[in-house]
Amino acid sequence: MNDDLKNQMNLHSAGATVRHASVFNHLETYRNDFQLSQEFIDKWALPLYMKIRHIGDNSWIDYLKQIKDEITEEVTLALLGDFNWRTRTVGAYLSALKNYENQIDIIGIHLLKSEVCYAGDLYALIFAFYNKPKTIEYLNQYLEYYLQKPELYFDQESVLEAIAYLDTVNNTNNLSKHLNQWNKMLESRGEISKIRNIQIAQIIEEQEGKDNAQKYLSSLNQVIINPELNIKNISEQIQLLHELKNYFA
Repeated sequence: MNDDLKNQMNLHSAGATVRHASVFNHLETYRNDFQLSQEFIDKWALPLYMKIRHIGDNSWIDYLKQIKDEITEEVTLALLGDFNWRTRTVGAYLSALKNYENQIDIIGIHLLKSEVCYAGDLYALIFAFYNKPKTIEYLNQYLEYYLQKPELYFDQESVLEAIAYLDTVNNTNNLSKHLNQWNKMLESRGEISKIRNIQIAQIIEEQEGKDNAQKYLSSLNQVIINPELNIKNISEQIQLLHELKNYFA
């Protein structure tokens, strides 16, 4: 395996599945200048990264309670500074549990730059949990930019749900500022999907004939389904975070 292919595979595993230029490129990402040991990853990331998002299975909480006195700023910074969605999400979660507000900007820049996938929804949860003017501003900044990028299937919906949740608890109306662009983005995504489907059908026609191309198009659901924002899940996760914070902070 050549080095370039190996590097591409490592980036994909880390969550850098879509690399893009954005207006946030000038922001400096917090990065470790060292590699995390496998022992560190086995202790802090592997037991937690898939479980902290899910309500219902609280076995990971018992695990955290066993090591709660070892959760330090050094640990959370090492997790946040690793270029991998698994370590970064755990780092953000533990940072919030310990109320390390000095790390908000690190998480905020991670959110805005969206360098790895599978992380933005967790950052949005953490910022809704903090419910600070700075964290709300990061969420609004994200939406102002990424709602204009329908080709980027990132975490627009999760961030919108965080804003909707915050509106209910703060008696604000930030969501209304973004709904028009949200609907435009959904329409654009529908058009993008249609174009892609036609392009695929043309390839099928060239390779397998017109009948198979028509069958492919007929099998597609051409109705654009607009996702409905739902704050139930984020509300439950934030409630759990508040309960845990009293124990861990």
